[in-house]
Amino acid sequence: MIRALFGESLLFFVPFAVFGVYLIVKQRNVFAWASWSEQTTWLVIAGLGCAILAFIVTGITAERHEGSFVPTHIENGRVVPGEFR
Repeated sequence: MIRALFGESLLFFVPFAVFGVYLIVKQRNVFAWASWSEQTTWLVIAGLGCAILAFIVTGITAERHEGSFVPTHIENGRVVPGEFR
């Protein structure tokens, strides 16, 4: 679950990275607040849109398991990994 949250949270920062590349191409100072201040609201909205869309797509396409989960356990001195039965 942490991996899924980490992946979607990275998608939030995609619009910021693209805008940073745009500033570099336009030869503007990427570290100046004035370059970012007017666009911050739209970048946050775009980032939230990307993250929400990723959550929806993941929820729709995620693998569904039927049955019950048997956790990792030891049988005859050997570790048996968890599985769905």
